[in-house]
Amino acid sequence: MSRNTLPVLTVVLAILLLWYIAAIFLNAAWAYDKATRSGEVLTTQTLVADTWSQEKPKLPAPHQVGAEIWKTTVEKKITSKRSLIYHSWVTLSATLLGFALGTGLGIALAVGIVYNRTMDMSVMPWVIASQTIPILAIAPMIIVVLNAVGISGLLPKAMISMYLSFFPVVVGMVKGLRSPDAMQLDQMRTWNASATQTFWRLRLPCSMPFLFTSLKIAMAASLVGAIVGELPTGAVAGLGARLLAGSYYGQTIQIWSALIMAAALAAALVALIGFVQRMTLKRMGMA
Repeated sequence: MSRNTLPVLTVVLAILLLWYIAAIFLNAAWAYDKATRSGEVLTTQTLVADTWSQEKPKLPAPHQVGAEIWKTTVEKKITSKRSLIYHSWVTLSATLLGFALGTGLGIALAVGIVYNRTMDMSVMPWVIASQTIPILAIAPMIIVVLNAVGISGLLPKAMISMYLSFFPVVVGMVKGLRSPDAMQLDQMRTWNASATQTFWRLRLPCSMPFLFTSLKIAMAASLVGAIVGELPTGAVAGLGARLLAGSYYGQTIQIWSALIMAAALAAALVALIGFVQRMTLKRMGMA
């Protein structure tokens, strides 16, 4: 544990140091302009203090972002529209629904691709081609089409999350289902195992490490999809809505606090999948 903790803390401290230094350079122009208009002479100490405490900085200092996160999580009620926990829950709902839909679709497509040569030759190229379309271009189209048929709210955002999350699951599961070598498959034929028995007894267990790796990527992609899905809708709730509101009013501290909250949420979800992976593989005797 200590061997893993020290490198991580070193990297975190290095990032914070660079962040503080970057805040000085990016916010210095406003500090000099303000000092010129007031006739003051900036010393190095006052320059640093000013660049780290501006109300609307180009780049907020880490302690400003931390204070904003504390104020909007601990000091606000969860039901408050200014609570980051409230907004995180709105985004998390769409993320989990999109992740579930994407995982189900990805596994179904992977099974079809592995067991059906026609699907392998026809569907797989389209699956790959679908990821070449920028999500910022397709998200408004999905929302407009679904709104036209009377579907709004959580489902359109979940569909965008599903669009981003199904691809890594398809690729990972196809690789996993095809991972048994020829000797293992010949042994199943020797036992006169059916295709269904081969799937449940050999292919699916062998695919578990690939599946969980894909799920981690899919979960992060699903969160990105949920946030992107909130942008073109003019949503009033969710982390995407916080980003929009911050950009409209030049509240960079609010923008950065929403970004850090999204990163923390993604890290927690990926860590949860990692925990389930360790428990599952351990129970299967693969860890």
